[in-house]
Amino acid sequence: MSKVRLFHIGFVTLGLAAAFAVPAEARIECHDGYQIVQGHALATPYCQDDLLARVAREHGMKATAQAIRSNPNYKLEVCRLAGRDIRVRENCINAFPGSRGR
Repeated sequence: MSKVRLFHIGFVTLGLAAAFAVPAEARIECHDGYQIVQGHALATPYCQDDLLARVAREHGMKATAQAIRSNPNYKLEVCRLAGRDIRVRENCINAFPGSRGR
């Protein structure tokens, strides 16, 4: 066999192995409104909305993070109910423009 043919066989084998390899889990890890990135906590809107949904459920509202992310009006509704909770106050300030300091 020629070296070129062996190279092609090796390349195809490597490609098949990569195609069937188990992919790493691409899930965002949130902890109290912060995304864990390489072991460090980073405030992100995604995780802040997750925390807002959890706090709203503690206040009796059936809220999901996905609903909050996909509908700004629903986020306003949730913030009206749970926005005074200190854990989500910063997230809800952004939902009410011009409400800083009130």
